[in-house]
Amino acid sequence: MTHDARTEHAPAASDGTAPDMSWFAWGDPAEAKELDPGTRELVSQVLRTRTEDMPPVAEEDVVLSGSRLDERLREVFAGIVGTPQVRTDDTARLLHSGGKSTPDLLARRAGKASPAPDAVLYPADHDQVERVLAVCSAERVAVVPFGGGTSVVGGVSPVDGGFRAVISLDLRRLNRLVSLDATSLTAVLGAGVRTPHAEEMLGEHGLTLGHMPQSYEYATIGGYAATRSSGQASAGYGRFEDMVVGLRVATPRGTLEAGGPPASAAGPDLRRLLVGSEGTLGVITEVAVRVRPRPERVLDEAWSFPDYATGVDALRTLAQSDTRPTMARLSDETETFVNAALGGREAVPGCQAVLGFEGTDSEVESRSAVVRRLLEAAGGTPLGPEPVAHWRETRFHAPYLRDTLLSAGVLAETLETAASWSDLLPLHAAVVGALTGALDDDESGAVVQCHVSHTYATGASLYFTVATGAGEDPAGRWDRAKRASSDAIVANGGTITHHHAVGTDHRPWMTAELGPLGAEVLRAVKAALDPEGVLNPGKLIPEA
Repeated sequence: MTHDARTEHAPAASDGTAPDMSWFAWGDPAEAKELDPGTRELVSQVLRTRTEDMPPVAEEDVVLSGSRLDERLREVFAGIVGTPQVRTDDTARLLHSGGKSTPDLLARRAGKASPAPDAVLYPADHDQVERVLAVCSAERVAVVPFGGGTSVVGGVSPVDGGFRAVISLDLRRLNRLVSLDATSLTAVLGAGVRTPHAEEMLGEHGLTLGHMPQSYEYATIGGYAATRSSGQASAGYGRFEDMVVGLRVATPRGTLEAGGPPASAAGPDLRRLLVGSEGTLGVITEVAVRVRPRPERVLDEAWSFPDYATGVDALRTLAQSDTRPTMARLSDETETFVNAALGGREAVPGCQAVLGFEGTDSEVESRSAVVRRLLEAAGGTPLGPEPVAHWRETRFHAPYLRDTLLSAGVLAETLETAASWSDLLPLHAAVVGALTGALDDDESGAVVQCHVSHTYATGASLYFTVATGAGEDPAGRWDRAKRASSDAIVANGGTITHHHAVGTDHRPWMTAELGPLGAEVLRAVKAALDPEGVLNPGKLIPEA
């Protein structure tokens, strides 16, 4: 990855840092809300269960095991990153004790934050990361790279793998726009840059990355690359892996540079090996990305379809055409009804889709006109822009609602997959059936809803949301549902994860997805780059 010295940038006036997320919930604690009595009663009736308050314990009552980092290693790390950047206090360790999945939050709310990292380190640059990894490999200390902490699959859980200690390597200080090539429309960003800060820095040059997943407010550029993230506008901008043109990665054996020219036939593309590696092969410190001019115009339209099958076929028609929207999502009948109820709107019959177009004024006009003709021919009815405006306004509220429901004794969690168009509807039915079968019992009913959120010429993603009463054993209840749905996904032609990554949660199904030889290849690469196995143990790589 080449850095153009003529376009080097100093850090922006704002350093891009944001307050830490809540230790027991998603996001900004100030945004948390209680469940109003009317909604609480409705949820109780629909799920056939009583809602009972499940408040978290006080932070001072959370149990953390003592730090195992001895004074000698503390001084060694302090010599690399600086004494203030090595923290072993309970506050820092608690905030880095896992991600934001329901199992993560259930444990912390119950006062259980073990295992927690023995220390949190905050390196300032690539060289410091590389030196820390060399020490950890030599001293048998596990390393868990930490970006925004938004993982919902156990990706940042401090699994020590039997090592003498485990550190969380927080990359928030790697938050610069390193370089910009406005001619080639590429930018190099530090791995710790959060998305709003990236958009702020690129926006000063009239550019955008165009990546907007639900974790947008907190997730980082390095985290997107490490997990093969997808954003809501993937139909127009592509998945994050499509945006990556180069990577700089620190490993225990040195630096790995991948990518550069726009096209190469010099053997396998190492970028594709490192994107999605989840910190198990190295620590991504810089990401070179393709950027775009900020759109002149954004046009939104909602559509209704008589049923899910008709809507899915319409989206397939769009995905396989030469003219596509920038963003396209289709809710099934249940999600369409629930979204209308939560928004206080009258539900449209059948299913609702939301579409968005971005670009120049002429591009938006021409593309939207073609798409309208295609959707009308496919049985769609236009609903205008208002439903999309409401969806955009509430786009980042869902994780807060999940935590509000959890505080009222209701589990609300998501899972996702992708499959070919031929397999999509049977897969949808199988996963709905698996989740309902695992959760609809004497303790509670279950509501399962789904939407298509990313489309491709050959298939699409399915994103499920399920709600059920917490019951006597909330963690066991969700684990049962997760296993049943994952088995159904594998058995019906789906991928075990489309964009949530693997982490610890999906690792048991990785060999089924890759095949035994594919799993062996991953283990061989791991051994070459991380011979002591200190990088993010217990994640992604299938066991032999």
